[in-house]
This record gives sequence, C-alpha cells and structure tokens, in this order.
Amino acid sequence: MKFFMDTANVDQVAECAAWGVLDGVTTNPSLVAKEGKDFKETVLKMCELVPNVSAQVTATDFEGMKKQADEYSSWHKHVVVKVPMTTEGLKTLSYCREKGIRTNTTLIFSASQALLAAKAGASIISPFIGRLDDAGEDGMVLIAEIMEIWSQYNFETEVLVASTRHPRHIIDAARLGAHIATIPYALFQKLPNHPLTDSGIEKFVKDWESVQ
Repeated sequence: MKFFMDTANVDQVAECAAWGVLDGVTTNPSLVAKEGKDFKETVLKMCELVPNVSAQVTATDFEGMKKQADEYSSWHKHVVVKVPMTTEGLKTLSYCREKGIRTNTTLIFSASQALLAAKAGASIISPFIGRLDDAGEDGMVLIAEIMEIWSQYNFETEVLVASTRHPRHIIDAARLGAHIATIPYALFQKLPNHPLTDSGIEKFVKDWESVQ
C-alpha cells in the first residue's frame, strides 16, 4: 500500500518523507486556504519531496477544469490533477487521459461513481470513508465493494482511501487491497506508536544502565 499525506503543510510532508514511507500528497482548496500560502509555490515544494502531489482544480465547469488541468500539469511532472466527481469532472478525466495528464477523482461516495471515474480514465479515485461514517454509513463497506469490482476487471485506476480518521481505517483498507491511503498529519503521528513499544524501550534502557 502507498501512503499519501493529506495536507498543504510542506514542513509536515518533509518530516514524514524523511521516514522513508511517504509516497505522495493530497491537497484541496480548504487545506491550502488554512495554510495561507501560495498554491503553486506549495505544490512545487512538495513535488521536490514526493513523486505524487494531487493539486485540486477549483473550477466546476469542463472548460475551466480543462484549463486548470493544463496549467497544473505543466508545473511539474509529479503533479496529479485532482478533479471532482461530477459529469463535468468526467469530461475532464477523459480529456486528461487523451493528453496524458494524471488525475485523481475526489469526493467519491458510491461504487457507481468509482466505476464511472475509472471508465473515464482516472489515474486514481478517492472514496471518502470518514465522511460516510459521519453520515451513519460504514465507509469500509464502500471500499470492499470497489475492490470487489476492481477484481473482476483490469482497471489501471488506483483506489485511494481518503478521509481516514484512525489507524484502523488504514489497516482495514490494506486488508481489502486498496492501493493507497491518504492520511492526515495527526494520524500519521499515531501509526508508528504503541505503548508496549515505549515501555519495552524504557525497560531495555533501564536494564542496560543497571549493568554499566
């Protein structure tokens, strides 16, 4: 499984990239606005750290999204253009496929949306499991449905599990065979930790010090 970070903070990306486990970054307008930094500058800095940086379009119509897709993809070879799951977005996915522009389809909440995005040529699809959980559904059921569909066909589209909220989301997604999980910085900090690891290290140190 590939690990992406869901952030627009370059320092956070650099920190986790240093662990040797980070494969990419996903951003969105809300994350960029929160950081208050220049969008293009932020994306380019991240492109120097990881080989996949999803930069989301802000237009909602095909012509606008097509223009932004051309612009964003020209910035750096590591840019993946993030497109919303709409009919206008599907047109944009098809256009990008013909142009050789990598894409990530965002805001997917159903298997039918996932299937349409894959057929339109998405490089990556992003089902949002945490938001489904918030709405009273089981987000992992959607991942199971999508992975079952993918097992029947030869889609090259990668399944990215988005809106992850806790470590169990990551493990369950991996067990189902999802290709990517995008993870907020705070959740990334939890993944390497376990209280038994901490207590074990503390005991080793104390035992070693006792014989010095």
